Amino acid sequence: MIHTVGRQFLVSNIENNEFSYQQVIDRSLSGHYKLDIRFFDEHSETAVLIETKRRFTNADKEQLFAYVALEQELNSETNIIAILANTDNDQIKVWKFSNNEASGLELADSKLKSFEEYKMLFIPQNINDRNAVLENTSKLNKILHDNGIPEKLRSQFVGTCLLALKERLKFKGLSTSQINAGIKEILASMLHDSLDRAKKLLVLQNNILESQSVSTLRSDEYQKILLFIKKNILPYINEYTTEGHDILSYFFTTFNKYVAREDKNQAFTPNHIAHFMCKAAGIHRNIRILDPTCGSGTFLVQAMSQILKECETASEKKHVKEHQIYGIEFDENVYGLATTNMLIHGDGNSNIQAGSCFDKKQWIESSDINLVLMNPPYNASKNQVPTPYARLFGSKSTDPTKGLGFVQYIADAVNHGKLLTLLPMACALTSSSIITDFKEKMLQKHTLDAVFSLPPDMFYPGASAVAICMVFNLGQPHPSNFETFFGYYRVDGFEKRKGVGRVDINEVWDSIESEWLSLYRHRLEMPGKSVNRVITSKDEWCAEAYMETDYSVLSDNNFISVMKSYAAYLTKNEPL
Repeated sequence: MIHTVGRQFLVSNIENNEFSYQQVIDRSLSGHYKLDIRFFDEHSETAVLIETKRRFTNADKEQLFAYVALEQELNSETNIIAILANTDNDQIKVWKFSNNEASGLELADSKLKSFEEYKMLFIPQNINDRNAVLENTSKLNKILHDNGIPEKLRSQFVGTCLLALKERLKFKGLSTSQINAGIKEILASMLHDSLDRAKKLLVLQNNILESQSVSTLRSDEYQKILLFIKKNILPYINEYTTEGHDILSYFFTTFNKYVAREDKNQAFTPNHIAHFMCKAAGIHRNIRILDPTCGSGTFLVQAMSQILKECETASEKKHVKEHQIYGIEFDENVYGLATTNMLIHGDGNSNIQAGSCFDKKQWIESSDINLVLMNPPYNASKNQVPTPYARLFGSKSTDPTKGLGFVQYIADAVNHGKLLTLLPMACALTSSSIITDFKEKMLQKHTLDAVFSLPPDMFYPGASAVAICMVFNLGQPHPSNFETFFGYYRVDGFEKRKGVGRVDINEVWDSIESEWLSLYRHRLEMPGKSVNRVITSKDEWCAEAYMETDYSVLSDNNFISVMKSYAAYLTKNEPL
């Protein structure tokens, strides 16, 4: 118990590490005044009181509350966590006392937590306000534009500023070089146990702090940017809640969209699609996830967030971050984005490596991965793939498999669990013999469980690829009579908005996601939405090829709209 809560906060004044209130209260005490274990932090004025018992009775509770009253007599401002701990098993009962309360609030905790976690229970948290963050993110982007911060740098720069401000960066009255030195010191501390720590620091330093755009920022303008983030972004994100994590992801990925707009080959996964894929994968407490082409880390953040929901203690969360999240990224600049994104979400120690996934096979195999989530490059160049793979390119300059070669390599390396991947629609069709060959290789070793046809403008304003999501059960050859589930998931309720990409304006995504998941989990067939079919490598792997049209949803307006479009087409193409 002392190890879990924190020995550095333990206070004892009699034998066996016990605590006697008689030693510190200047009056004669009778009854209960010798507490088994007491922890105290003077700075935060927080105390954790533990009384050990073999069973819990009303008398035990009254005894514990007597210690609470004595603690409050020492200092009425002290925040108190009072715990009854069973000495025969791990059962506990926990109460929270603040503002000199007499009765306290009983908590639902079933496991002991660290002192730091108990302290957090008394700290007022920020509110979550997605609309405020949406509005202020747009304003912040204009400020960055006016100060000459290029689009490709904004995501990392803003993310780094947010990180530093969360760690109480001092910037008022400081020069640009002094501010950057403070940020560097904070980053070094946050990455203290991180894999490839030196490389991550070097990338962040070279790409951001020492970039000409940032290093030449006028100090007063730099301070204005930091002050804006501190006053108009941070107060509207409670990072200790699930919704707060989602808003953080939105804030960060909004600036990724500007990167994507500059490079049409960058197809950053939208946060809500990553959320859906994690749910479809059946994320659970013991999952070990790999994203071998992790980009900015969207899949890793989503998976980590969903796994952490099942964790109760700091040690459980620490284990997830250190032993269950794995990523690889080839592009150095994007690798920096992944590092920043993971840090923003409270984890700088994940096993994210820089380099090519084709060079990491031994590392992948030793990591015991049982879930792969990936969005491989659709137009990889020859320098991104090994020589045997590059030979397939022939005279073409980019990957003829459209990323399917990446998927096949990783599927064979992991060879158990599930793999979910985003790919362009071309990988589902039969027009390319190379793609058909790779589809056959996949079915020889793995089962195609499902394919989801996703919104056509999903990557707006970045890549224009029309994407599908394939789901494979790894290490299980595809049975000849197996029915693959195909979902026509083209409508997600998001609408395009200039400057911020696609937004769930009408707040319908939650219900749409629930329907998508229900159809898939129960493998239901619904006209216009889903169908199950037996397939081979020579068939088309998309819902559009097999699905029945749901005529019940058609109306006169649908007919009129099509006729108007056709009339406009005829007028436009009429010979002069």
